[in-house]
Amino acid sequence: MPIIVSAAEVVPPYEIKQEQVTKFARDLFSDTFTDIDRLLRAFPNGQIETRHFVKDLSWYRERHTFEEKNKTYIEEAVQFGKEAIEKCLNNSDFLKTPIAYEEIDAILFISSTGISTPSIDARIMNQLPFHSHTKRIPIWGLGCAGGASGLSRAFEYCLAFPEAKVIVLSVELCSLTFQPGDVSKSNLIGTSLFADGIACALVCGDDCNLNEFGQKRAYPSIIATESTLMQESLDVMGWDVKDDGLFVVFSRDIPHIIEEWLKPIVDHFLARNRRTLKEIDHFIAHPGGKKVLDAYKKAMGFTSSMTDLSFQVLKHHGNMSSATILYVLRLYLERDIPRGSYGLCTALGPGFSSELLLLRWVE
Repeated sequence: MPIIVSAAEVVPPYEIKQEQVTKFARDLFSDTFTDIDRLLRAFPNGQIETRHFVKDLSWYRERHTFEEKNKTYIEEAVQFGKEAIEKCLNNSDFLKTPIAYEEIDAILFISSTGISTPSIDARIMNQLPFHSHTKRIPIWGLGCAGGASGLSRAFEYCLAFPEAKVIVLSVELCSLTFQPGDVSKSNLIGTSLFADGIACALVCGDDCNLNEFGQKRAYPSIIATESTLMQESLDVMGWDVKDDGLFVVFSRDIPHIIEEWLKPIVDHFLARNRRTLKEIDHFIAHPGGKKVLDAYKKAMGFTSSMTDLSFQVLKHHGNMSSATILYVLRLYLERDIPRGSYGLCTALGPGFSSELLLLRWVE
């Protein structure tokens, strides 16, 4: 089965403390909401301590046109996406020898926070020496589910072409979508959660001779994947596209939906692969927020230890949409997890949808 061999992330340059963002939100929203003090409790209650943005906080106090924000998205996405690929293919924690760019058969580029045609992967290929016949597979609009979906599509590609090496690159610059004129509660909650993140993962097929370049004793193989769409749920999560850009849609019912909807899907997925939740040793979850992680634990019957690494990423980086789960995955790759251990990878996104992957660590 295809194996996840390496991962790396790039942390944007501006570290912002949650206290700074809370003050920023108070200045912005206090004239709109009479209960601003109650609403601002979401900032400390989310237990995020720091986030990272591609611009200094003062940049977001000003209004910027959609054109200006998108131009910035393209420039920053190319710069940091290129760096993430370089780090992933040269990561000595996971690789004995670097992987040459010419050996990459396909690039899956994942994003939902900017628009670019030619896509970001094409722009990066003009700066790094990939083979001119490398397949480009840009995927837009999956939001927080995109990182897990990218891994699933890489898995399917490597099943079809067992000799393939595929990279999944996620670039999410959520801060550039911020709308200072949007005084909705969705925007206020989004301001407490979202951040910028860039990450890359390498997935290899069965015929890649992993022993020649793999550094670790055991790696997670992808055994099976499943995508699920909830009907009549288009208003749960996503963007409203307006003249000024992308306006966040973020339902307060997401944690409740997770508790009621996700567990039967997970049970069916595992049963189809002759497994149960009791056999899952590691839970690689997209940390959409503290309430989301709490909902995961309640729905699955997990202890807090199962979401420790996801919470660690949330605490130090916030919700970086599709890139977040790749940050979590990299932490699992760093661990010496015994051969035969099982992992469940999950993320939720617009649609409303879920993406599930069943992992098993192999030598």
